[in-house]
Amino acid sequence: MSPPPRRLIVGPFNRVEGDLEVTLDLQDDAVAEARVTAPLYRGFEQILLGRPATDALVIAPRICGICSVSQSVAAARALAQVSDAQMPANGRLVSDLILAGENAADHLTHFVLFFTPDFARACYAGRPWFAAARRRFAATEGESPRALLPARARFLHLMGLLAGKWPHSLALQPGGVTKAVDPAERVRLLAILAEFREALESIVFADRLEAVTALDSIAALEHWSDAAAPDHGDFRLFLHIARDLGLDRLGRGPARLASSGSFGLFQPGLWDIGSRVAPFDPAAVTEDVTSAWMAGTAPAAPFAGLTLPAADKPDAYSWCKAPRLDGQVIEVGALARQVVDGHPLARALVAADGGGSVRSRVVARLLELARLIPAMEDWARSLRPGEPFCLAPGAPMADGTAIGLVEAARGTLGHWLTAQDGRINGYQIIAPTTWNFSPRDGAGTPGALEQALVGTPVHPGETTPIAVQHVVRSFDPCMVCTVH
Repeated sequence: MSPPPRRLIVGPFNRVEGDLEVTLDLQDDAVAEARVTAPLYRGFEQILLGRPATDALVIAPRICGICSVSQSVAAARALAQVSDAQMPANGRLVSDLILAGENAADHLTHFVLFFTPDFARACYAGRPWFAAARRRFAATEGESPRALLPARARFLHLMGLLAGKWPHSLALQPGGVTKAVDPAERVRLLAILAEFREALESIVFADRLEAVTALDSIAALEHWSDAAAPDHGDFRLFLHIARDLGLDRLGRGPARLASSGSFGLFQPGLWDIGSRVAPFDPAAVTEDVTSAWMAGTAPAAPFAGLTLPAADKPDAYSWCKAPRLDGQVIEVGALARQVVDGHPLARALVAADGGGSVRSRVVARLLELARLIPAMEDWARSLRPGEPFCLAPGAPMADGTAIGLVEAARGTLGHWLTAQDGRINGYQIIAPTTWNFSPRDGAGTPGALEQALVGTPVHPGETTPIAVQHVVRSFDPCMVCTVH
């Protein structure tokens, strides 16, 4: 007879914010069940109620300092719908550049600061790649963070150039952006992008970005990985580590991936193993609060949703609601975007891994980074100084409902706005980590991370299991967005 499960509480996970706990029930040195707890309540949806609708442009970005541009864009898109605002081509290009800049910086930050430092830990001292991983990935003295963090800082100068400041810029508006770009600034913008490209190509990939995005199969990826020394570029070193540790078998998600589409570059849709891409329908989104410290039990569409804290609710275990798409658990993020968009390598990875895995999530994030920078260069060249960058709304703020959808670095973000007499009568937000880190719903179905943790090995004596950390960090949580 097997021994009874033992319980382990892991947390806080403290590289972005410390407000995440994971309760693990262990059986035979592996996770049998997981419950993910977001223990922080913030209440932005209540703060917005009754305010002038345009206040969302000021308040929503302050949900988070990491992905504030994504919140700004979602709020602006919702307001554009209820004010009939039209955006000129320059405004769209600059908005895309600002959002892509934040997403690219987030992808690099995740890889350099949040994920790879775990491979430099002493528990891996016996691995053949450990010396290289410690030299390159160590959190404070590694070669990669020492070179890439200054490159990231210089790259983020484009935020000051285009948005005035970062985070919490007010430049993003329903009708475009408030800051025009003159010819000299366009030249400077292209120089910033060229310098960032050089850093990525010399340190992260040790190859041209276009060579990375052209990888179209697992065989091509492995051939590329083996074509040079294992430590020839951070991406190649990660691939060797992933192969040795079996990260393709770790952290298998729900195998349903969704994206609302982004930049006109990545197409929207819902992808399920064994099926073709179906449309992404925001009308099919509901939020379940069965396991959340929120009043109510029945799933509700966001336009009908309420945020009413109920801290003493029996059997609840998180401040995070449980969003579902057509009643199903989905995973969002860079992997979802690349799979839905049809990139052959991303689709090959999820087909081979049976859904998302630690390996596929990290590969997709770097693949997307390699795709974003050339696109940003094209957008910068397409700017037309002297033409409009912002247009006034075409009509006064109308009563009604609107949805602002955007792809943040971590996945699909939605703002559901109800306006009445120019004021906010309802505001519900579903953030990427709300999707991925949701608790169980009324049917008892675990969220994406809760599913991905099942089967994760826990070695005797581990109190903060290293494999569990790999799985959690492969989703790149942003917990303040989760509980907004």
